[in-house]
Amino acid sequence: MADSLRISLVQAPIVWENRDENLAGYGKLIRRVSGKTDLVVLPEVFTTAFSMNVKVVADTMDGITIATIRAWAKEYGTAISGSFILREEERYYNRAFFITPEGSASYYDKRHLFGMAGEATHFTQGTKQTIVNYLGWNICLQVCYDLRFPVWSRNVNNAYDLLVYMANWPEVRIEAWRSLLPARAIENLAYVCAVNRTGSDAEAYEYRGHSVVYSPKGEKLADAGTAQEIILSCTLQKSPLERLRTKFPAWKDADTFILQ
Repeated sequence: MADSLRISLVQAPIVWENRDENLAGYGKLIRRVSGKTDLVVLPEVFTTAFSMNVKVVADTMDGITIATIRAWAKEYGTAISGSFILREEERYYNRAFFITPEGSASYYDKRHLFGMAGEATHFTQGTKQTIVNYLGWNICLQVCYDLRFPVWSRNVNNAYDLLVYMANWPEVRIEAWRSLLPARAIENLAYVCAVNRTGSDAEAYEYRGHSVVYSPKGEKLADAGTAQEIILSCTLQKSPLERLRTKFPAWKDADTFILQ
């Protein structure tokens, strides 16, 4: 079990509905941290941006997106996580992935679909939480709008150590992002890392990043600010987390419930 985990958050623009250009651009960025990190996290729907034109932009599980991620993970020696628009039979999902250098793969379908943008009309809702064990760390995957619903991220009996959010979170609502992320860290006694894109999209929304890492106490450990393109790296330590959970075991007093 590794006490430390090196994570790298890739904050960059996304070209609207252009998978090939986005794969090429993000591939160059990931190459910069080859051999220097354990986990790379990309923004939500990093190959297409937040498009509802799902019949045109969706990929399949055996398509170029996952094949490229697998190749990157193996070549650069790092796990890679992010999300993309998936077509599975006649359904579409905002699917998060976590792929290791050895080729192990885990997936999470976004639970909370942003109805105000039409996501709930075009996509199918996920039903299961996903926690990945990697290098002795338990890592929970969440996507963007999930951040607003704390019940879904509840860390029951310390099931995870790191909560990861990948997002297309517009600047107009960035104060919610800044407030909710440290709250998720504090209430779940876990590290939180959140990656947001930059640039603008075809719907005229502006994105200015603010990718960030928080400690289990809600302390800001790293902040990408509004840099247009940046790789924000941070090393997390397991032993301080375990000491906090022992010294301040608030998790033992949590409510018991079952999600339907």
